Amino acid sequence: MAQPLDAPSPAPLAALLDLTDSGDDVLRAAPRGGGAGERAFGGAVVALSLAAAARTVGADRPVHSLHAYFVRPGDRSAPVDLRVTRVRDGGSYTTREVSAEQGGAAILVLSASFSRTGTGPEHQVPALRATPPEALPRPEEALAGAPEAARAWLDWLDRRHPFDFRFDGPLPRVAAGRGEPAEPRQRFWFRSREALPADPLAHTVALAYATDMLLLATAVAPHATVIGAPGLATASLDHAVWFHRPARADDWLYCEQESTWAGGGRAMCSGRVFDPDGRLVATVAQEGMVRTAR
Repeated sequence: MAQPLDAPSPAPLAALLDLTDSGDDVLRAAPRGGGAGERAFGGAVVALSLAAAARTVGADRPVHSLHAYFVRPGDRSAPVDLRVTRVRDGGSYTTREVSAEQGGAAILVLSASFSRTGTGPEHQVPALRATPPEALPRPEEALAGAPEAARAWLDWLDRRHPFDFRFDGPLPRVAAGRGEPAEPRQRFWFRSREALPADPLAHTVALAYATDMLLLATAVAPHATVIGAPGLATASLDHAVWFHRPARADDWLYCEQESTWAGGGRAMCSGRVFDPDGRLVATVAQEGMVRTAR
């Protein structure tokens, strides 16, 4: 789908927690704006589903992983009904399933696991190697000399997502604008534009939202094209996030993304998110559909 450059201003991240209880573990999320039929951002539906699941779990058991399948495109201008199934309440772990529905049909199915914090061995292999966000130019400065299509995309990005960005290194989209392939990876800092509530869940849900941003774009970078290009059909198929430690989404977080494989009309992408102190906050994996027109 081509990216609408006149996308409306993004809905606040804190609104992801504003769910109306309809009874029987069904919660409703209000529309997040946009015109009728405008495609919902998958990360927002993942975040809403996680928020609904967490409403049925004690605060002493934060989420440690989620696995979601995108079933149908969602409509950003319509409410979403979130049907929670209490799969298991164990001694240490709690499991929930959520069906996010519009018009009586599922648009996303999510499983989430929550756990009491325990003690055990600790290690971390990936290290943060990044230029500090304060030393990087603002996106409009970094893309000042880029092709018009890349600068128009930046305006769309600003309107689409409620985050500030600082890109660390060249963007594959700029190379594609020159008709050149790029490495299947990108790096950037991001943070919520709004100050989020103290509730840790607000930050976890915002992080879940953010893990879907720009990820599939890494799969098309080596082919000198971009998401939304004519003749290219793309969609996220499934999405998994493992949450390693708490983090504030209204403070700078660093995301490194890459695509390790593409073929048969599908592509595999992954990502890692670090806090400013270099601690690994989350690991992400996603498979997407990437097809060219016959």
